[in-house]
Amino acid sequence: MDAGYVDPPPRMGFFTDTSVCIGCKACEVACKEWNDVPADGMDLLGMSFDNTGGLSANSWRHVAFIEQGDRWLMMSDVCKHCTHAACLDVCPTGSLFRTEFGTVVVQEDICNGCGYCIPACPYGVIDQRKGDGRAWKCTMCYDRIGDGLTPACAKACPTESIQYGPLDELRERAARRVEQVEGARLYGHDDSDGVGGDGAFFLLLDEPEAYGLPPDPVVTTRDLPRMWKAAGMAALAMAGAVVAAFAGGRR
Repeated sequence: MDAGYVDPPPRMGFFTDTSVCIGCKACEVACKEWNDVPADGMDLLGMSFDNTGGLSANSWRHVAFIEQGDRWLMMSDVCKHCTHAACLDVCPTGSLFRTEFGTVVVQEDICNGCGYCIPACPYGVIDQRKGDGRAWKCTMCYDRIGDGLTPACAKACPTESIQYGPLDELRERAARRVEQVEGARLYGHDDSDGVGGDGAFFLLLDEPEAYGLPPDPVVTTRDLPRMWKAAGMAALAMAGAVVAAFAGGRR
């Protein structure tokens, strides 16, 4: 409703339970196949089984492999579809928009390749495609969920590590799950955090930094209203000084 929709459906999202991720990469493959995302090639990057290395214009889902002595941590990372999305604030063309499901989508046919959204994202999710210049990222399969279907990644996940549904229901499910898993913590579920909570949140088995996630993400445009106000006041003061100087010169 905050985005201007009248009587919208429930906000939809992802809950990724990393404790049951087996690193199969079915989510990566399903995402690429459904969304026609270009292949990354077979480059192990010196990082064991991680052939993508991170989210990018050509990797909308990234399965991270973190080796920690006696255990592996695995996590399928994705765009967080923030409640307060800085990418929306800075997009000059309206290419980025909030859907009726509360997700954030890039319309590639409107994107002009300015790149403002890339540094605005506190998670480093959005990327420009080489040879293309436009911004690309996860859409939470907007075309599928609009038809009542499950996003491709969640549909393909064999362990239900990636769960899709109404965000309120997922948060309740996650709260129960974190009590069952020793050492587990939730990330991105709190609507009072620096981005107002995420539409894609996670159960982690270690600190966020271990997974390459910022511990305290903050919407990067939070100070824009104050900055614009300060700039406006400065402009008025300068205009007043010019008028005063002109009037004084005439006298």
